Amino acid sequence: MKKLIYLVICLVIAGQQELLAQQDTSNHKNDSTHNIALNNQLLNIQKLSADRLSDSLKRQQLEKQVAQLSSADNLKRLDLLKEVNAIKEKDSLRLVQQKHQIDSLRKFVKGFPVVPFRDTLFSLYTRQGSFTAQERAEAIAGRIEKLSSDYNFRPDSLKIVDNETTTDIVFKDQLLMAVSEPDALWQNTDRQSLAIKLKSSIGAAVLQHREETRWQTLLKESLLALFVIVVVILLIYGVNRSLKWLLNRIRGKQRWFTSGIKISDYELLNADRQVYLLDFIFRIVKWFLIILIVYLALPVLFGIFPFTHDLSDLLIGYITSPLKSIAVSIWDYIPNLITILVLFVIFRYILRFIRYIRDEVAKGSLTIPGFYPDWASPTYQIVRVLILAFMLIVIFPYLPGSDSAVFKGVSVFVGVLFTFGSAGALGNIVSGVVMTYTRAFKLGDRVKIGEVTGDIIEKTMLVTRIRTVQNEIISIPNSTVISNHTINYSSDAPDKGLIIHTTVTIGYDAPWRQVHQLLIDAALDTPMVEKEPLPYVYQTSLDDYYVSYRINAFTKEPNRQAAIYSALHANIQDHFNKAGVEIMSPHYKALRDGNATTIPPDYLPKDYTAPGFVTQTRKPE
Repeated sequence: MKKLIYLVICLVIAGQQELLAQQDTSNHKNDSTHNIALNNQLLNIQKLSADRLSDSLKRQQLEKQVAQLSSADNLKRLDLLKEVNAIKEKDSLRLVQQKHQIDSLRKFVKGFPVVPFRDTLFSLYTRQGSFTAQERAEAIAGRIEKLSSDYNFRPDSLKIVDNETTTDIVFKDQLLMAVSEPDALWQNTDRQSLAIKLKSSIGAAVLQHREETRWQTLLKESLLALFVIVVVILLIYGVNRSLKWLLNRIRGKQRWFTSGIKISDYELLNADRQVYLLDFIFRIVKWFLIILIVYLALPVLFGIFPFTHDLSDLLIGYITSPLKSIAVSIWDYIPNLITILVLFVIFRYILRFIRYIRDEVAKGSLTIPGFYPDWASPTYQIVRVLILAFMLIVIFPYLPGSDSAVFKGVSVFVGVLFTFGSAGALGNIVSGVVMTYTRAFKLGDRVKIGEVTGDIIEKTMLVTRIRTVQNEIISIPNSTVISNHTINYSSDAPDKGLIIHTTVTIGYDAPWRQVHQLLIDAALDTPMVEKEPLPYVYQTSLDDYYVSYRINAFTKEPNRQAAIYSALHANIQDHFNKAGVEIMSPHYKALRDGNATTIPPDYLPKDYTAPGFVTQTRKPE
């Protein structure tokens, strides 16, 4: 008996090596610390099994001794019964410990399936004797397959036989499998119940396989498969004919293609292109439907025959698995989607409130000290961009895939690209913002920026566009505008007027009061020059040959300066010529004797003649 117990214990401990081998093939075994703990648990389970088996054999031996005692040996009987009860209590505790440890390992240890007819009946986790769990599974599957060829087999011909350490399932005199106590523990039941359950599963599997492999069943399945193929051919033919008929019907409507498809003035598709595009779309739809029909028919066709069920399930899985994954992802994403919608609504109403404030400030209904109404729109745009950026930052963690490495890498790449690729653009944008709040000019103002003079026709975030008096459009980057001095001719012109001025040089022989009056009269006769305040004259210099006079006049038409200056210069010429005052500009050298005056002939008397040269003979000394 001791040798038998020792042999059983060795076999149980040897079974530990098989479980460790199973664990080596498991995908859950990546951490060495976890493996050590798992191996220790398996060793404890096997040790408990060996102890329980040893106690069971010892208990049976003690019970036999009790049965052999005579009625006179009551004292020895009590000692033996006491020892038997102690073994039972110890066995109960070990059983509880063993179940608890097996439950903790159930999700880590992978069993070996018994697959006799392409369907898994059950799995085995432990070895018996010299057979590993894998060898047991393969041997049992082979025995079950042989049952299908025995025409005398009936489910009730399977018998259950109890032994000391196993519960056997036999057919006639042939052992199909032996159910041990560890097998039952791994299935969370007892040996007898597990054996009854396995007996029922084996019988049903053999009958089902026998029914599926009958020639009548195969003939029926073949006819059904032929019917499926015929239906698929008819469906493909019907799809092809239907699409062809529909295409010809559409082509017959020539009026549908005569006008073409236009976007504004651009003809995107003419009649020929429309017909070609329609043919292309119909070809794509036709082949899509054909492929879909064939793909859906294959699982049906493979599902007819038992030996191709796996292919049918595989093909169906190619469609259902992605759809299931998508549906699960959408369902799991619903809380984040609701959060995004709530945040979107909140930020939308914040923007609406700020837009209302902008409108009130722009209309003048709301006055903010130090804040001009024309600042309302650009300030709103800046605040709007900042709020939208903040909203994106808040929503970003709730976006699908935001925590993936690819998403983060793309975000970093876009940030770096934007930073290095738009440095100049950002400078222009910042300059445009600064120009807005400095109120240097507005649309329509006549300005001079650097060496460019003209009217402001457009202000963008990047450039300012000016139309010159020669009708040239000049685009100046905002950073250039902010770095140059800007002269605005229009800012005070509507209220105070713009002073236009020009300088003439007159000889010393002309009375300065007369020159002043002539210049003022010429200015007053100039169109678009204001009568009030009156024009005035400054004498800016006394040069060697002439006096410089500068006429200053007011106008409220700063954008018409070229025309005003032209008319002013013409009037100065007319008034000075009428008054007989010569304009010595920039300066004019002449001998009065023998030279005609510079005044045009139309302004001179009719009897005017140029003076002759005065000569004088030098007397000899």
